[in-house]
Amino acid sequence: MELDTSSAIGWIGAGRMGSEMIGRLLDAGYQVSVYNRTRSKADALVQRGAKVVESVADLIGCDAVFVTVSSSEDFIEVMLGDEGLLSRTSVPAVIVDSSTVAVEASERVREAIAARGSMLLASPVSGNPQVAAAGKLTMAVSGPQEAYEAVAPLLDAIGNGSTYVGEGDLARLVKLCHNLFLGVVMQSVSEITVLAERGGVDRATFLSYLNKSVMGSMFTGYKAPAVVNLDFEPTFTSKLLRKDFDLGLAAARALEVPMPVAGLVYQIVQQLVGEGYGDDDFATLIKLVAQGANLELASENALVDDGLS
Repeated sequence: MELDTSSAIGWIGAGRMGSEMIGRLLDAGYQVSVYNRTRSKADALVQRGAKVVESVADLIGCDAVFVTVSSSEDFIEVMLGDEGLLSRTSVPAVIVDSSTVAVEASERVREAIAARGSMLLASPVSGNPQVAAAGKLTMAVSGPQEAYEAVAPLLDAIGNGSTYVGEGDLARLVKLCHNLFLGVVMQSVSEITVLAERGGVDRATFLSYLNKSVMGSMFTGYKAPAVVNLDFEPTFTSKLLRKDFDLGLAAARALEVPMPVAGLVYQIVQQLVGEGYGDDDFATLIKLVAQGANLELASENALVDDGLS
């Protein structure tokens, strides 16, 4: 089985990230039917060619259904609820969960889906809505390899590459490892940027140098505007980063892996939330570093390339 642009694709959850991912499929010529709890949030997708449906059950006839919801409870409800995707006689052949949910919730749903003869893929994404719009999301995928091969063309249309990492929920562990690294890197970038500024090098100049060096990356590039101009409109909040650190460090304890650096950064993220930055972008880590250095930050109002265009 391989899905193509003639296949019927369903999507549950049209938030900021989900909408951008849906848009990528629509632009690639796929037929997408969308359910969102607040219908009005999905209306803009109609102009791009999507069909908005009234209930999750309306997606049961689709060949594959993607899910991007905000919590484990929501995931269980849209899958196993009275009007959920498994509430009728037939079910989609493949269900792709791109939400961040607990492994326990995923295992419960996976068992129910397998009992109905369908297949569940865990496919958490790395990136934010801006990255999604640019087609540069990356995805770790786990579950039946047959299902992965079927949806691989859709994943390629959504982002710039997917990696099959094995069976079950291994993709969720991979995503937690990724986000632990995300926090550690952001803390390190904050520290060295404050050091450079304290010594007389402005942030725009320093990050321009860094991003041209071997140490630069897609991440340091697209975070540069936030750090330079102190634009902390959230793409990934400090509270969400704290949640992933909770889960990631719990996995480290369960697997007996020492993570002293990540453990220290967790405490810094906790301080960030405690000081009132929980709903801001986690790039506000630079504020704590600057406070510790007795450095008053100000926006440089500079035009900075984020590397996404």
